[in-house]
Amino acid sequence: MSNYRIYISIAIFIFYASFSFAQKNSGFEPELFVNQSDTLQYRILMPKNFDASKQYPLVLFLHGAGERGSDNEAQLTHGSKLFASRKNRRNFQSIVVFPQCPESSYWANVKIDRTSKPIKIDFPVGVEPTKPMALVMQLIDSLTLKPFVNKNRVYVGGLSMGGMGTFEILYRKPKMFAAAIAICGAGNPETAKSYAKTTPLWVFHGANDNVVNPRASVKMVDGILEYGGKPNFTLYAKDNHNSWDSAFAEPELLPWLFSNIKN
Repeated sequence: MSNYRIYISIAIFIFYASFSFAQKNSGFEPELFVNQSDTLQYRILMPKNFDASKQYPLVLFLHGAGERGSDNEAQLTHGSKLFASRKNRRNFQSIVVFPQCPESSYWANVKIDRTSKPIKIDFPVGVEPTKPMALVMQLIDSLTLKPFVNKNRVYVGGLSMGGMGTFEILYRKPKMFAAAIAICGAGNPETAKSYAKTTPLWVFHGANDNVVNPRASVKMVDGILEYGGKPNFTLYAKDNHNSWDSAFAEPELLPWLFSNIKN
């Protein structure tokens, strides 16, 4: 291959890589939340034509284990395009936050055994939150103090490890969120007592999930029902662990989420 062809191939690769990066990170700005000696990296998407004199909903989205790290980028792999699309930014003007969990930790305080599939998971109750979860809660507390954030329209969602984090942050801050989405997650059904009656949920899972057993979501839905909640529950018969693809394609997902307003 001539040097000219090699140059053209490299140029094309760089162009498409840059285009892909720009598309994936469209509008999400990198930020740091610092509390004493601890730092949480996150990305934030502000509404188009942001006006500080107005109030906007706030969405917290928690990524899965595969997107952990320190690049402040990987957490946008799943879900960011949903919120950043031109149509959704026009129809659902909101502030969207994607924090990143470090490689060595989890959102939820959880014991995980990965020696088998599906993985074995245990959620102890009455223990301190992980450092990333504690920082996320502090970040959300700080953002809801902003005059341009509508405190009655704060939402949370997550997938896989982030679905576990969603259930966890709901019980740790049961009065914070107007609605929540948990995709292929898991949790301790007993914790649902603190939020079942007050926080609308939409739970998703794939029936063929060989990473997080779909029974984990069934148990959480059962716990929510046990304590008086009335969650939406969608089980995709053909989906494996990537049920987030189907969930994000639900035409009523964002209309449902943003229709909920905390009393």
